[in-house]
Amino acid sequence: MMLWIWVALLAIFVIIEATTAQLLTIWFAIGSFAALVTSFLTDNILVQVVVFVVVSVVVLAATRPLVKKMTATKKQATNADMYIGQEGIVTEEIYNISAKGLVKVKGSVWTARSEADNEKIAEGTHVTVIRIEGVKLIVRPVSQN
Repeated sequence: MMLWIWVALLAIFVIIEATTAQLLTIWFAIGSFAALVTSFLTDNILVQVVVFVVVSVVVLAATRPLVKKMTATKKQATNADMYIGQEGIVTEEIYNISAKGLVKVKGSVWTARSEADNEKIAEGTHVTVIRIEGVKLIVRPVSQN
C-alpha cells in the first residue's frame, strides 16, 4: 500500500517541479524516491516516513545554498546609473501630484519627480539626481543637499 503512496508522491513532486520555473519540490521528490526504495526493504511505515523526512531535509540543507547561489539574480548595471548624483536643470515644472516634470541632465531629457511628495520644483531650478525609479529620475533641488 505505501509503495503506491510513495509512487504517487514522487510523481506529484516531479510534475510540480517540471511545471515551475523554480526549484520547489525536487528535494521532496528525492525523499519520496528514498522512501519508495525503503518500502521494498521494510513494511514499517514509520521507518519509511523517517527516511522520507531525513533524506528530504539533508538534501535540502546540502543543496539549497548552492541552488540559491546559482539562481540569484545579479543587478545589471546600466548606463542610466551614471546619472545618479549628477546635476541637472528643470525644463518643465516638477509636481508629483499632477505627475509632470522634466529635467535635462548631461544633455538628455528625463521625466522627473521630486523626492518630496508635495514639493513643486520650478522650471530653471538646478537639481541633483537622487535615484532612478523605472524611467523617472527622482531629484531634489541643489540647495537641499
